Amino acid sequence: MKAKSCAYKGEIIEAQKLYETILKKFSNNLRAQQGLAALKKYNINKNIQNPPQEVIDQLVNLYNQGQFAVVVDQAEALIKQYPTSILIWNILGATYIALGFFVKATEALKKVTELNPNYDIGFNNLGIALKNQGRVDEAVETFQKALLINPLSYEAFNNMGNTLQNNGKLDDAIKAYNEALFIKPNHAHSHNNMGGALEHKGKIEEAIVSYKKSISLNPTYADAHQNLGYLYLNNGKLKEGLDEIEWRWKTDIFLGQKRNFLQPLWDGKQSLNGKRILIWHEQGVGDTINWSSVLPLVTNRAGHCILECQEKLIPLLKRSFPNVEVKPEDRSRDLKRDDFDYHLPMGSLYKHFLQEITDNSKPDAHLIPNPDRVNHWIGRLNLLGKGPFIGISWKSANMSPIRLPNYSCISEWSQILSIPDITFINLQSKDFADDLAKVREELGVTIHNFDDLDQWNNIDDVAALCSAIDMVICNHGTLPLISGGVGTVTKLANWRQSSWNNILHNPVGPSIDIFERDTLEPWEDVFKLISKDLVKFKN
Repeated sequence: MKAKSCAYKGEIIEAQKLYETILKKFSNNLRAQQGLAALKKYNINKNIQNPPQEVIDQLVNLYNQGQFAVVVDQAEALIKQYPTSILIWNILGATYIALGFFVKATEALKKVTELNPNYDIGFNNLGIALKNQGRVDEAVETFQKALLINPLSYEAFNNMGNTLQNNGKLDDAIKAYNEALFIKPNHAHSHNNMGGALEHKGKIEEAIVSYKKSISLNPTYADAHQNLGYLYLNNGKLKEGLDEIEWRWKTDIFLGQKRNFLQPLWDGKQSLNGKRILIWHEQGVGDTINWSSVLPLVTNRAGHCILECQEKLIPLLKRSFPNVEVKPEDRSRDLKRDDFDYHLPMGSLYKHFLQEITDNSKPDAHLIPNPDRVNHWIGRLNLLGKGPFIGISWKSANMSPIRLPNYSCISEWSQILSIPDITFINLQSKDFADDLAKVREELGVTIHNFDDLDQWNNIDDVAALCSAIDMVICNHGTLPLISGGVGTVTKLANWRQSSWNNILHNPVGPSIDIFERDTLEPWEDVFKLISKDLVKFKN
């Protein structure tokens, strides 16, 4: 609608005239009525001066082209000339958001709302900036202000839904998305975001419908394709999922991770016989460990295989894959490289080498720990007393609200920790001291910690310790991939709706047993089942 477009540009008087013209012809037009009502709330400040429209249009075009640094430079220069321009301040704030400078964005957008307290777009953008700083309550309140000004702002409803979903308030998020879709039924982003909320609630079929609706409205919407792919993977549709997650390279998050090689990306069609292929890591340490299990299939087909991975994984992976040249990542040389013929990101290994996962395709153990360090840890463990020695981990270094359902509280482990004649070993990498003290105080149980082990950085030693102990019990993360990778019996307490669950853990090997819960199920039910297995194991 042209009237709404004018309002977005700050052309309030022109928008008002257009709405009034519509109502003269169609007096019952609800959208025009609401739009006009919203416009009347705008504070048309005669002291506000904006630059010529062509200047605004140029900035918007640069923004749409992704030239954010240029936009910032030009907008900051224009602000000196037009200090009361809400349009320039708003563009500057939106650009700071795109660059990830959320504090600066907040400062710029607060200026917008001060200059015009009835400019809903300014409040909507300010809410986004606050959301990205984790200021949830302030963000929701700010979106609500935008909606008081403009009840037809589907963008504000959608953004409020994202804020609520990221903080685990799924029911409230779904209500917000429904409001957005009531206003604009064909808003692809709201359908995609609704799919995420439904998926995390365990409503898988409904989530699939939402993702597919989003894709039907925007066939090139990469985020929706990727989300649908993860959902497929977690629900056993491996081939479909692997195809869909290739869209990840067109999402904003992954665009910056692409490598710039002159050599072509391997698409699975060219023969690798006598050829050199570079496999490069693209995500976290746990992902790299997991995907490395496929490397023997690569070396069986390629003349030579190079793996670039995180530096702290090099000792372990060099030992585990002697036929692979393992190196640290070096992006500075990408355009100068001549030591390979093709390249492939690690997340595409399954698509080209392992499209069907069966018990026969799982390696018994694909990681080889340092034998000297294994013996070292066996000696250290024996000093603690009689086994069995059970390693445990219950949370992650990244405890953002959207990830919280993956992890448990140490108080929920009482069924396991109360089993007698077991020596428990801490495998938690960060922020565990208070939890260990709590277990000692409330249960009278000591979870032993090795102060000299850097569990975050010394992955090779963690692998050796995992190999020395009898069993690992843990939540989702890197640890089960290490312990399963070295062949240690691993009991994984898993949240079924977490991305990558099935694809991440199933290929590791038969030593991993997965115990899953839905969003609404308590961890205690999972730990009850694991404790029964532990009693059998102990006896």
